[in-house]
Amino acid sequence: MSASNTSAPVFLLLATGTFLGLYFPLGKLSGAAGIPPAVWTLLISAGSALVIGAVLALRREALPLTPPFLRFYAIGGIISYALPNFLVYLIIPHLGSGYTSIMYTLSPIITTILATALNARRPNLLGVCGILIGFIGAMLIVLGKGRVGEVNVLWIGIGFLIPLTLASGNVYRTLDWPRGARPLALAAGSNLAAALVMSAALLATSGELGLGTLANAPLVSLAQVAVSAAMLAFFFRLQMAGGPVYLSQIGYVAAALGLGVGTFLLGEHYDWLTWLGAVVITAGVIITTIAQRAPGQ
Repeated sequence: MSASNTSAPVFLLLATGTFLGLYFPLGKLSGAAGIPPAVWTLLISAGSALVIGAVLALRREALPLTPPFLRFYAIGGIISYALPNFLVYLIIPHLGSGYTSIMYTLSPIITTILATALNARRPNLLGVCGILIGFIGAMLIVLGKGRVGEVNVLWIGIGFLIPLTLASGNVYRTLDWPRGARPLALAAGSNLAAALVMSAALLATSGELGLGTLANAPLVSLAQVAVSAAMLAFFFRLQMAGGPVYLSQIGYVAAALGLGVGTFLLGEHYDWLTWLGAVVITAGVIITTIAQRAPGQ
């Protein structure tokens, strides 16, 4: 996988993390409208696949269907999108959008461990320091949120599955990236696979897709499709340009944005420790960005 001809990783990181951060408040609004988590997850993957597929069609680019690509679509789609997205929208009603976004901040640590163990573009010492600083910021946010004692431990435990699946996906995509693959094609194929998996799960458990519930919040649904398609357009380019560990820091950016949106638009409240954490996270991202520019990274 080559990083040539890609935009600056720092821009891609901020853009991807910003769009990802919008997932959480939109997910909270969808839950309030009575849209089931599985249906919302299906909307994200199916909507993104349709939008990106339309862009590929306009460019007259075919979706590769050789075995390496099909394997990448299936495995990447399940562990990168279907599972984590479903978990996110399952726990948002119980933990809130801000707290759920914090689960994404654990992904860089787990990604670093997996990438080091599997020799998948490991960070240098400065990069590890930046990730650890970001993690400290995330922990400050957790302490500042002050809700651990108020929520069911079961939901916190389920929430920890989110960074585990995300980290696994980050490393898998790097290790199994098909030769000569274009980012948009991989985004469309992976989300199409995720949509098929979620459709099968919905049909098997309830006998219907439940898409009619999206009419409860049509504008929120359209906004989610637009946001997710835009996020994925940057996401796979960031994977090429920065590798799995640098990409995993979108969780830091998303958490900071999620806190801001939760505070100013959704009426969620956080104390000074939470905002200090956001500042520390920013410092960690800056340090890791500097490390990313070092030779050999």
